[in-house]
Amino acid sequence: MTITITPAASERMRRFLAQSPDAAGVRFGVKRTGCSGFGYVVDLAQSLGEGDRLISIDGVPLVVDDKSLPLVDGTVIDFQKQGLNASFVFHNPNATGECGCGESFTVG
Repeated sequence: MTITITPAASERMRRFLAQSPDAAGVRFGVKRTGCSGFGYVVDLAQSLGEGDRLISIDGVPLVVDDKSLPLVDGTVIDFQKQGLNASFVFHNPNATGECGCGESFTVG
């Protein structure tokens, strides 16, 4: 399994983790949502659940559940600022389509 975190995303995740030192890591996965089928989840993982995998990427503990893993394998996570907006951006080779707003994706 390969997930890549850009330096900008890594810095942002480290800031979140520094504010919650008891967190197990940053949760990255997907959930069914949106007009295209799946939406990304990025949040602090307070603990590890059954089926969670803890992966260290450049020193950032990333928690990915087994159901999300095949859908996010190969994804590059970036963090971008545009004007007053800032957000994580995902480059997922498994996505075969995205909705117009980029909030959800489909897989083939």
